[in-house]
Amino acid sequence: DPYHPPRLMSLLISGSATGVFSSRRIELATYDSVAFRYLACNRHPDHDTLATFRRRFGDEFQALFVQVLQIAQANRLSQFGTVSLDGTKIHANASRHSALSYGHADQLEAQLKQEVQDLLALAESTDQSERPEGLSVPAEIARREDQLTAIAAAKAQIEARAKARYEREKAEFDAKLKAREEKAAKTGKKPRGKPPTPPSATPREEDQVNLTDDESRSMKVAAGGFDQRYNAQAVVDTETMLVVVPEVSQAATDKQQVEPMLNKLAALPEGLNAPATLLADTGYYSEANVAACNQAKIEPLIAVKREGHHPPWQERFTEPEPLAEGASEVARMKHALKTRAGKQAYALRKQTVEPVFGIIKSVMRFRQFMLRGLENVRNEWTLV
Repeated sequence: DPYHPPRLMSLLISGSATGVFSSRRIELATYDSVAFRYLACNRHPDHDTLATFRRRFGDEFQALFVQVLQIAQANRLSQFGTVSLDGTKIHANASRHSALSYGHADQLEAQLKQEVQDLLALAESTDQSERPEGLSVPAEIARREDQLTAIAAAKAQIEARAKARYEREKAEFDAKLKAREEKAAKTGKKPRGKPPTPPSATPREEDQVNLTDDESRSMKVAAGGFDQRYNAQAVVDTETMLVVVPEVSQAATDKQQVEPMLNKLAALPEGLNAPATLLADTGYYSEANVAACNQAKIEPLIAVKREGHHPPWQERFTEPEPLAEGASEVARMKHALKTRAGKQAYALRKQTVEPVFGIIKSVMRFRQFMLRGLENVRNEWTLV
């Protein structure tokens, strides 16, 4: 007999909330744990059933996620007027030792091709005494040809990514060049500084792809070095610490995440999709992101630079000079951050979104994705 979907969903949610993420461990818990046994109605879904259900209905998790926010709104737990945006790197289900760089792929490809030629020459040799005992030339050639096929596919992926990066950087380069030319025409003087460097469509030697999870990315680790990770994002309500929008990105930096998160925020039901203020740290700052928030009719309070930990006490009780008329959007935001109200609002960022990530990683013990591939990882993050 099939299992009722709400029963399976309840097991997955309860498992995520209590640090039991593995389908096998959830199956075992339906025997060992009274809580899981109760949720399963004294039945014991197989781990394969749970894993298939999670993969098949991952997109539907988002609808259930929104229901939690609607219940909070109906019970007037929050006005959802101020939200914080931040990200945290989470380990992918892939080893950094499975990563293959473009430069190393070229070297390995040349080495394998030479080995194939040597094996073919050995097969054609009439002197059988040259062959090591137990060597099967066809098997060795087939193994290297399989490796060459995998390397060719990996190089094609790196080249496709390099092309996408070139198109993105070319648009930025053209915009900078146009702004530089307009400034020169307006002032009649050559702009100061070096002109922007045109991007290249050629893959870099250090560009790499992971052979285990090719959609994960090598990201810098706080303790030093690099590892295969995803950049998990969350928009958090400052009143309730409820996550309003979850997302996962392949980008190592946070600067490109503001617009996608604003789009996902706007797609939420009425009452949840129009916060008055967005708080974010300096990793999200750019003129384009400030403009995007204002266009969405959300006041941005994004730190422009790192502030000192021990500012003079007088700063807490003084207001900045009035802003000049016709000030830019960035200037208005900088001025708002210097006001006492702005400082008080921005202070909410650390005490809302940072504890959420702390709870997920330290209390729930979620430090690595179990699934592979960006779409599967997004669904897993939504469930968590």
